[in-house]
Amino acid sequence: MNNSVGNTARLLGAGLRALLVLTVLCGALYPLAVTGVAQAAFGHQADGSEIKDAGGKVVGSSLIGQSYGADPRWFRGRPAAGLAANTVNTQYELLVSGATNKAADSPELLEAVRDARAGVLLDNTVPGYAPSPSEIPADAVTSSGSGLDPDISPAYAKLQIHRVAWKNGLPVAAVAKLVADHTKSRTLGFMGEPRVNVLELNVALKALTQGL
Repeated sequence: MNNSVGNTARLLGAGLRALLVLTVLCGALYPLAVTGVAQAAFGHQADGSEIKDAGGKVVGSSLIGQSYGADPRWFRGRPAAGLAANTVNTQYELLVSGATNKAADSPELLEAVRDARAGVLLDNTVPGYAPSPSEIPADAVTSSGSGLDPDISPAYAKLQIHRVAWKNGLPVAAVAKLVADHTKSRTLGFMGEPRVNVLELNVALKALTQGL
């Protein structure tokens, strides 16, 4: 009887000691170590890949696309046809990420692409410049799988140069240089495609217009 109670007490004591040690190691020391390494080696990414304007104010993340509506002064990202209004958490103005889930031969999708192409042509036709339908890249008229893609192709960015320059009273060459400076090549030289981060580009555009 006494041996049984003693054995049980020893087992409970060993279990509690193991729980305490594992709690300290896995619940405190390991998270602190991982957080410390992340902050030291990848501080920008660990903090959410924040983008700041010329005044140091955080204006967004380089990982999440933003909508600029119909304002012609700014470069625009990909269509976000898959987004819907958030109806669960009404405290914050959030959007639900998602794709349209329409098949490639969907009549609704084909009509949406045709409408988007017509809109891109109309929006980017300015005095002295009129794009042709063959110049419109796929990312200008189709949404990404998440609907929150922060990047566009260099071709789509170049298509918008004349409109942005005209609406902001800037030389076309100056805006073209902004696009060239913010065009990123393939990751490690072979992964993905060349891309332009729309938020970063518009932050640089704002700084350029304010510096005039």
